[in-house]
Amino acid sequence: MSGTKARIFGVMAAVLLATACGSAGKPMDPAPVGQVEAPQPGGVGGADQQGGPATQNNCNALASLAPNPAITAGSTMAKIKSAGKLTVGVDQTSFLTGFRNPITGNLEGFDIDMAKQVAAALFGSSEGHIQFKAISSSQRVDVLKNHQVDMVVRTFSITCDRLKDISFSSVYYLAGQRILVDKASKVTKLADLAGKRVCAARTSTSLTKIASDPSKPVPVSVENWSDCLVMLQQRQVDAVSTDDVILAGMAAQDPTVKVVATRFTDENYGIGIPKDHPDMVSYVNSVLDEVRNGGAWKSSYDHWLQPSLGDNSPPTPVYK
Repeated sequence: MSGTKARIFGVMAAVLLATACGSAGKPMDPAPVGQVEAPQPGGVGGADQQGGPATQNNCNALASLAPNPAITAGSTMAKIKSAGKLTVGVDQTSFLTGFRNPITGNLEGFDIDMAKQVAAALFGSSEGHIQFKAISSSQRVDVLKNHQVDMVVRTFSITCDRLKDISFSSVYYLAGQRILVDKASKVTKLADLAGKRVCAARTSTSLTKIASDPSKPVPVSVENWSDCLVMLQQRQVDAVSTDDVILAGMAAQDPTVKVVATRFTDENYGIGIPKDHPDMVSYVNSVLDEVRNGGAWKSSYDHWLQPSLGDNSPPTPVYK
């Protein structure tokens, strides 16, 4: 190495040594962080996604077609049997009524049992003959109008507004709207939530009731009821308000919340069926008659809902 190169190398080594031993200096302050908000579920909205009035008697909404168990050639039921499966729109997020068992991966609940009863009547067994299609609350009418499913069993209240687009079976369950709040809350009725944020599923009759109540709670709409529970847990809403059967499932999942208020609506659940399939309506009504009278309804109710809601009996059907 020449003398010149040696001197250059020595200077570079000294600089590197000084840099390594010297102070790194004062670090720069990161950008100031204020209050961090918990992320919201997708599709959170307001009162613009209502589902029509919950109480409508002007169209005789609860009167369905008379039961008929016959399966004739060319009927809707015959086509379903030929296809080998019954396609049903259901919930997979509401504990006790329609939810996916995290251990088995199977869909379970009171509504799931009702769907299986129809499949069993058609095929002799529901095993291998029922295809569940998980849908949101806001999709219930559209999947029937577009014939994406044969029927919908998803805590589906019968209303005159919905009957303009689809048909319903006879009533298989009578629910009622109540309120879910934190256990420390002093709320006992909807009026106590004046000016407070109250969550419900979009296009549900529950959202309509919240938006129209004289006490003026602030409606918050979401895709699925499970999103409401998450928002309540994160203090993004002050309450959830919907049918007692759905709230019972939430309370069973989270011991820090409670169901309050007496029922302030009647929600008559029916099985949704495409409007151009009246033979399917009559057939499903014949199945539901057997379910009510043969003990299957009571067995399913006692397994899923009785521990939370107490004893109950199936509603009496009304036919045209």
